Amino acid sequence: MKFDELRLIPPLLDAVHASGYETPTPIQSRVIPLVLKRKDVLACAQTGTGKTAAFALPILQQLAGQVPQNRNMGGRNQPRKNQPRKIRSLVLAPTRELAQQISDSFSTYGRNLGLKHTAVFGGVNKNPQSRTLRGGVDILVATPGRLLDHMSEGTISLDSIEILVLDEADRMLDMGFMPDIRRILKQIPKNRQTLFLSATMPAPIRELANEILSDPVAVEVARVSSPAESVEHLAYHVEKASKRSLLSNLLTHIAYSRALVFTRTKHGADKVVRHLMHGKISAAAIHGNKSQNARTRALDDFKSGKVGVLVATDIAARGLDVDGVSHVINFDLTDEPETYIHRIGRTGRAGASGVAMSFISSEEHDNLRGIQRLLGAKMQLASDMPGYKAPTEPVVLQGEERSGGGGKGKPRRSNAAPKQAPYFPKKKGTRRPPKPGRNRSGAKKRSVQTAAR
Repeated sequence: MKFDELRLIPPLLDAVHASGYETPTPIQSRVIPLVLKRKDVLACAQTGTGKTAAFALPILQQLAGQVPQNRNMGGRNQPRKNQPRKIRSLVLAPTRELAQQISDSFSTYGRNLGLKHTAVFGGVNKNPQSRTLRGGVDILVATPGRLLDHMSEGTISLDSIEILVLDEADRMLDMGFMPDIRRILKQIPKNRQTLFLSATMPAPIRELANEILSDPVAVEVARVSSPAESVEHLAYHVEKASKRSLLSNLLTHIAYSRALVFTRTKHGADKVVRHLMHGKISAAAIHGNKSQNARTRALDDFKSGKVGVLVATDIAARGLDVDGVSHVINFDLTDEPETYIHRIGRTGRAGASGVAMSFISSEEHDNLRGIQRLLGAKMQLASDMPGYKAPTEPVVLQGEERSGGGGKGKPRRSNAAPKQAPYFPKKKGTRRPPKPGRNRSGAKKRSVQTAAR
């Protein structure tokens, strides 16, 4: 399939072709027609699948009011001159970097349409954002916290929203944004189109999807929480104190175009950068303690190739969209297997090969076991290299037996990923009431005693 077959209007096709794209990704070929038909969509897709264009292109087409003559999709006309623009589409994103990148996509694809858009997020002065909002925009991309700030100050009204997008909903859940999102939803018309995108589908995300979607079409372009098949997974067993030396040795001896390094903490990211810079390896860090200007500069340097290594925490790197990342290095192994999938989603994109390297200390064996269960396979042990000696015998993880059965009569554990039942959104009004004495999740209700003050 080609983009020309998706019934996009000529200005959008011109912008897509000018960006060098001819063939849509699987999620784009499935989601774009659904959005143009004004269907609610629940899409499960990992980072790097092209999901931003999957919703940005049809939103631009709907708001531009131009549709192919032989399709009745109910497009609306653009606002008249001298008539203030009202926000007609709202895109919620978990981080400022992702919000900015989504806004950039609207700029790229909508440059020939005359629509206005902007992004609002924390970490920068609110005044320029307020001035832009008062001038009127058609599309708003926002992080939940900064959006609520503007709503409380009266610079944003959401009563004209026609299309709502929740992007990377699972990460917004992880970051504690669910109460903010529910406050925002109360201010948005219920008669709207909603697009819900998430890389994983934990129970709270499914519950939220059931609440806000109306007869949605579920789209899944890959097995939930599955990595790209073109990524090679390598394990380096190394003690914590030796990780920085191993990293600098690796980056000195391997051929990489861009390397993205993940650390558990902000302080750890800064220490890694200082170590690499001391060894004459160009590196920069992005994390929550960095100013927005510093983060933008580091990201721009990484994209341009001025900096070859970007060291990041998980939250700061969420939604990071950079082409040509050849290596993702887990300096600190995450204790959440799904986060491993998010991390390595930055390499091996669009069928390209990629390498995911994980530094595993003895304290991180439990984390490795959880990741391997999710992968459905064991990571490949890395080979010897200068500064690193691979184990000569299989590494026995804590709690595992070297061979034979499960030990002490217990069955052997399987490394296969647990099967997850396919998710079909419930229709409105079909939710079963909880059992007496239990809440929606099935847990027993706790009695709450109020202490006198």
